[in-house]
Amino acid sequence: MAMIEVERLTKKYRDRVAIDALSFTIGEGKIVGFLGPNGAGKSTTMKILTGFMPATEGKARVAGFDVFEKPLEAKRQIGYLPETPPLYPELTVRGFLHFVAEIKGVPRKQVKSEIDRVAQGTGVTTELDRLNSALSKGYRQRVGIAQALIGNPKLLILDEPTEGLDPRQRNEVLQLIKGLAGQHTVVLSTHILAEVKTICEQVLIIHRGKIVADDTMAAISGGKENGLEEKFISLTAN
Repeated sequence: MAMIEVERLTKKYRDRVAIDALSFTIGEGKIVGFLGPNGAGKSTTMKILTGFMPATEGKARVAGFDVFEKPLEAKRQIGYLPETPPLYPELTVRGFLHFVAEIKGVPRKQVKSEIDRVAQGTGVTTELDRLNSALSKGYRQRVGIAQALIGNPKLLILDEPTEGLDPRQRNEVLQLIKGLAGQHTVVLSTHILAEVKTICEQVLIIHRGKIVADDTMAAISGGKENGLEEKFISLTAN
């Protein structure tokens, strides 16, 4: 089953075209790297898929639900981590996850067990009663992923989930994301190509609002150690 189906998706801002007739499909259970230079259209695409922004033209479906015609049904399939995790600094981790669970419509009787589930899965159980403002950057990213997992959505869209982390924290978060494969479809937007090589099965590269590559990691890298880097540079040079 296709988790994401995009057909000729276009977003225009007056005379500027942010994304131009994008078409791609992402299968269920895969971890997909979504790559592109700054301003290529990655964030615009993710905002449209998550319902934060309308498209000018085209179609998009998440788990079979049309993002524009059935937005609530589509949003229920998605867990989203923006580049800056949306944590309320005055809340504890537990209080924040409780708030997210209520917003997502988790039945009241299941909220505690759901918080325990995502906290254990992301390694933040020991931090549940700390204020978000007191957390390290690494733990804030973990809590960001935990809130995306509330409600057990089929699709996770993660925007720069390792931004600002030290090498140890980055490795821990990557292993956490890698462990979600099969249980969830994961779209990972990042500037760090080494991360994509570590955990992604499929790679999408966008440049100047157009998809310039869409293939398996093996095919894009061509079996070369620096194959992904070489491909990325050649496709985004102009």
